[in-house]
Amino acid sequence: MKTTRLNVRMSERRLNKLRSYAAIKDKTVTQIVEDWVDRLPNAESVKINADPLPINPAD
Repeated sequence: MKTTRLNVRMSERRLNKLRSYAAIKDKTVTQIVEDWVDRLPNAESVKINADPLPINPAD
């Protein structure tokens, strides 16, 4: 599998929280992010199950 780099900007507080969570789970930050991405629904199921946009009557 070819890997690609992902850069994400976040506060130092969030990064520390993520690193602490990864350490508690005995995983790397990369593994935590990959696990989260793997839990996302695939794009096709999102399209099928998408709610229609709400219609707001003109005031």
